[in-house]
Amino acid sequence: MLAARQVLGERGERLAEKWLVELGWVVLARRFRSGHRDIDLVIERASVRGDGYGAAARIVAFVEVKTRASGGYGGPLAAVHWRKQREMARAARDWIARHGRAGDNYRFDVVGIVDCDGNPEIVHVENAFSVK
Repeated sequence: MLAARQVLGERGERLAEKWLVELGWVVLARRFRSGHRDIDLVIERASVRGDGYGAAARIVAFVEVKTRASGGYGGPLAAVHWRKQREMARAARDWIARHGRAGDNYRFDVVGIVDCDGNPEIVHVENAFSVK
C-alpha cells in the first residue's frame, strides 16, 4: 500500500513541477532536505517591484505538493497541518542560510492535486500560510 501512495506522490510532484515551469517558475531544488525535514520544491521567478525603477526582486516559493487519488478526507490542501508548516519553515530557514540572497522575497505555497482516473485537477495556493 505504501508503494502505491509513494508512486502517486511522486507522480504528483512531477505534475506540479511541470505545471509550475509552464507558468514561468524556475526550479531551484527538488526534495530539499534539512535533517529529517523536506520541501518538495523550491522555485523562483523574478518580480517587478513597484518602486518606479523596475528593479527586479526574486520571489522564492517553498512548495508542498499534496496528491490524492480522490477528493475525500478534506482533499490534499487540508493535509498541510500546523506541524508540517513548522517543519517546512525550519527547512526553509536552512535553505535561505545556504542559498538566499539579499532582497529575496519568500513565501510558502501548496499545490494540491486530485488525480481521479488519470485526469488531474491542480490547485495552487500562493502564500498558503505564514510562520513566525
